[in-house]
Amino acid sequence: MNSCCGPVEPERYDAVFNSRFSGAIARRYGRKGLGKPEQNIVDFLTNAGIEGASVLEIGGGVGEIQLELLKHGAARTVNLELSAGYEDDARRLAHAVGLEERVERRLGVNIAEAPDDVEPADVVVLHRVVCCYPDYARLLGAAADHARRALVFSYPTANPFSRLFIRGMNAMLDASGRSFRGYVHRPAAMVDVVRSRGLIPQYRRDRPVWHVVGATRG
Repeated sequence: MNSCCGPVEPERYDAVFNSRFSGAIARRYGRKGLGKPEQNIVDFLTNAGIEGASVLEIGGGVGEIQLELLKHGAARTVNLELSAGYEDDARRLAHAVGLEERVERRLGVNIAEAPDDVEPADVVVLHRVVCCYPDYARLLGAAADHARRALVFSYPTANPFSRLFIRGMNAMLDASGRSFRGYVHRPAAMVDVVRSRGLIPQYRRDRPVWHVVGATRG
């Protein structure tokens, strides 16, 4: 995938990541807590030093990772979201644990297209986000530039089966008239983007579906 892709319209995300999708994630978090990839992200950042840190999460959904980082000592979090479907569940979850005053949610801010509109943070998180964006280099580059201390991101398994699945999903989305598309970017190329911004990859966890990479400033 090259970097020739044009602007991404928020409307394409609203059609897929709606309140129904959000509700399913919120209910699962309420019943079971974090899944394994999410826990890997929290573990990496906690071990790297999260006490008093500011957190920027790009596409954080209902914000379950942010809430857990706040419980582990992070000072505050900012969530950037292109879909409005998560907002009600995100507010409810934060209120339920008394953390709503430490969570800022910004809707419609695309850091890849408007990096100057977003303040840097100590740590930056992108979970299940890069695969939803066509220009991984632009997105990851902007995210890395905003990370003062650490960045962690996840991506789906890149193999013939996952690529076939994504092609099938995209075909169904196209048939239903929705413009959202999923992507399987090259893992090595994504890591190279992070490394080119002065971050050193130090952590990796491979799961059957999601892989997690963490990097810190040298």
